[in-house]
Amino acid sequence: MTELAIDTENLTKEYPYGFLHLKKKASLEGLNMQVETGEVFGFIGPNGAGKSTTIKLLLRLIFPTAGSARILGKPIGDIDMHRDIGYLPEQPYFYDYLTAEELLDYLARFHDLTAADRKARIQRMLKKVGLETAKKIQLRKYSKGMLQRVGLAQAILHDPKVVILDEPMSGLDPVGRREVRDIILELKRDGKTVLFSTHILSDAEMLCDRVGVIVGGKLRGVGAPEQIVDMKSQGMEILFELPGQSTTPLLSKATRTGDRYRLQVPEEEIYGAIDQLRAAGARILSVVEMKATLEEYFMNLVEADRAQAAAVEVSGK
Repeated sequence: MTELAIDTENLTKEYPYGFLHLKKKASLEGLNMQVETGEVFGFIGPNGAGKSTTIKLLLRLIFPTAGSARILGKPIGDIDMHRDIGYLPEQPYFYDYLTAEELLDYLARFHDLTAADRKARIQRMLKKVGLETAKKIQLRKYSKGMLQRVGLAQAILHDPKVVILDEPMSGLDPVGRREVRDIILELKRDGKTVLFSTHILSDAEMLCDRVGVIVGGKLRGVGAPEQIVDMKSQGMEILFELPGQSTTPLLSKATRTGDRYRLQVPEEEIYGAIDQLRAAGARILSVVEMKATLEEYFMNLVEADRAQAAAVEVSGK
């Protein structure tokens, strides 16, 4: 059996609200989630779903109302265990008048590194996140994306076993996102466990061994991206060109872009549709099987949660 890097059991967080704080709202409800050692686990959900709450509970920045969690086989209250965790918050804040090099040197001193080791690691981390040419610039002059990279550098500076990243792609341009993805994959190759939260579903599909989908404070599904969405065929899509005019009935069902058309048909009708298009003089460019995407699965859960919340509000419960 694969050893668990992170294991939560009935983890719950409630916040009081209302007059005299007599009411309670659950930000996280009964989370049971396991992250295996050495895997990249994506924690996905809309804003306010409970992703950051879960991460803060794991790091003991806030405390659970109920339930428990273990990291690397130790309770999250174990102080020594936290030495093996790297963390990037969603909105990192650093001392404005320090340079990136000075900040990393300051943070490296918490990890009992020698001066030579600190210097070597800092240069290596700055190069890894693409800031080696900006290391002497004060952080107050950095863009949001550059600050995000500094935050990522400090998270992996001490070579942790578990890396927890809260929205690591936030504020990054396409080049920066690609660099962060490469870093996450490199951490996986080095045997590290990576837990990262995101609402960018394409990144989760590209990077993750498994994903956990959280909506409304509840974990709604866990599994490999291709498994969690039910990979049954949802039909076939035909891409074809048809210059000039045609009276074939299939055109009324197709979507046109210039001289090209996209036609979606049930799988059992694919050969008949192709024969009709060829008879009409169409040039078939591709035939692709349509399957559900992680985005569709995600949006279905979000819409169902919104409908439930609206029903509760109307009923007054």
